Amino acid sequence: MLLDLDFVRAQFPAFSEPTLAGFAHFENAGGSYACGQTIRWLERYYRQTKVQPYYAFAASAQAGEQMDAAKARMATWLNVGTDEVQFGPSTSQNTYVLAQALRRHLKPGDEIVVTNQDHEANVGAYGRLAAEGFTVREWNVNPHTAELERRDLEALLGPRTKLVAFTHCSNVVGSIHPVRELTDLVHQAGAWAFVDGVAFSPHGLPDLAELGVDAYYFSLYKVYGPHLGAMFIKREINAALPNQGHFFNDALPEKRFTPAGPDHAQIAAVNGVIDYMDAFADHHGQAGKPAHERAAAVRGLFRGHESALLQPLLDFLAGHPKAKLIGRTRAAERAPTVSFTAPGRRSADIAAALARAKIGVGVGHFYAYRLVKALGIDTDDGAVRLSFVHYTSKDEVDRLIGELERCLN
Repeated sequence: MLLDLDFVRAQFPAFSEPTLAGFAHFENAGGSYACGQTIRWLERYYRQTKVQPYYAFAASAQAGEQMDAAKARMATWLNVGTDEVQFGPSTSQNTYVLAQALRRHLKPGDEIVVTNQDHEANVGAYGRLAAEGFTVREWNVNPHTAELERRDLEALLGPRTKLVAFTHCSNVVGSIHPVRELTDLVHQAGAWAFVDGVAFSPHGLPDLAELGVDAYYFSLYKVYGPHLGAMFIKREINAALPNQGHFFNDALPEKRFTPAGPDHAQIAAVNGVIDYMDAFADHHGQAGKPAHERAAAVRGLFRGHESALLQPLLDFLAGHPKAKLIGRTRAAERAPTVSFTAPGRRSADIAAALARAKIGVGVGHFYAYRLVKALGIDTDDGAVRLSFVHYTSKDEVDRLIGELERCLN
């Protein structure tokens, strides 16, 4: 079965919004459109239940029930326990809290491995632990391919390695890493694997049990929802790390890594994300099937549609004499997050020219500052980033390629 694009786009109010008419959104890696279900949940929560949750009176009890349902439903889609899911203000905040827990858990001389391909949120928070007496090692990309290579990680692992933090998918290079293979390697070394899924999750919520990760985090505002960070922490890891929340919540796994509770309405609105995923699955023949099968089917349909649109864009950029594509040229090996530079041209000028044509793209280092620098790209100007998701149409990609042709020539 193919993805029904008409059905999909009907779920997103942005496509019928008059102020966005004629605009093509190609900066989805920075933030996707919210689905209508998310917007309706937010509106309903603020109108009906914007009170302190979890008290006995009706509006309060209903608010708490909605928040609990959001967590339980997200856990089902991720194939993990409800007590293993937490919501925080952002992924950057969630990783910072995890790093603070590690600061009190690790011993001097223990080693942490980070990469120079990741978003700074998955590097800096752990990297700063070097000031506490821990050893931080960097798994560097091949500067010619922009890829992380397994053999380089193998050379870094040792008896003192306690944590490896890496990304499921680069927000600049677009490569989708073999997470289970890497996680198994990390576990063989006796370490934990913490994975940044921000750039992967918009293309299908992952099966975390299948990936075998110890912690996994992503941003819901890039998965058609509110501005929250979702975080999975394996039950055993949660218990092993020191509590970062209020002391009286130490026995509550879901509150141990949220020093300040995130917005109640936004947590309730996560139900909207799941409502959309459920509606999509049902519409595409998955009604009544087990949750992990529904999630896998949705991932497959998202990826199939995206890959078909991605390959012509990769072919265009890889073959253009005035463009330098970053990363792989096969759509099957990467997400539809495509970055490039044009030697002799400012990336900002190219982005501005596309904006005048009502095409929105990203420009800069995208918080992957270390990667951009390692690739020899001016960090002040950065790269042009073209990113899309399953609601993008072939006509929009064709239009993007046409405007790129005009911009580059």
